[in-house]
Amino acid sequence: MNSLRSLILEYNKKKQQIKKRLKNFKLLYKRSNKELFPELCFCLLTPQSNARHCDKAVQELKERGLIFKGNTAGIGAILKGRARFHNKKAGYIVGARRAFDKNIFSGSTALKLRDSLVKSIKGLGYKEASHFLRNIGLGKQMAILDRHILKNLKKYGAISRIPPSLTPKLYLDIEEKAKRFAKRINIPLEELDLLFWSKETGEVFK
Repeated sequence: MNSLRSLILEYNKKKQQIKKRLKNFKLLYKRSNKELFPELCFCLLTPQSNARHCDKAVQELKERGLIFKGNTAGIGAILKGRARFHNKKAGYIVGARRAFDKNIFSGSTALKLRDSLVKSIKGLGYKEASHFLRNIGLGKQMAILDRHILKNLKKYGAISRIPPSLTPKLYLDIEEKAKRFAKRINIPLEELDLLFWSKETGEVFK
């Protein structure tokens, strides 16, 4: 109980910063594919990698004109030393261009859109798709279950253990538990995610 009280106190300290960050994400999905695709690339890069380094890599890809036109080798050279499995992830970026060029945002709920992204874009699982949708303002109903979030969900009793891997079914099951926990402590799910992330990394980023 004391740890929960401490969590809520920390949330109250960071609430405005978190809300401001989320406000920056809102309605980005209405922008053009040219503006949204780099955010998708960022989310493809982040698994097992430093988010800040991945963000810098995406910025350099944009500056060099490689994010839409670069081949796997050229992109991989920029990613090397910044994202783990850089060649594989460079291939994911190249492969994602065609799938992302479709009108993927028309006539779909956010949760259905997540399913569509996972099915159509190689390298994008539920975690990465949830991350992308949250970062463009569509993530209210989703949890981004990376190691930081799972660690804290266990710490505060929302889950009993951290699974060694996440199947789609298990992901959705833990996501529901995260939703119930967020509701119980009266912190919106998307804000809880940034709160947990900031506890582990020391900053509210994305």
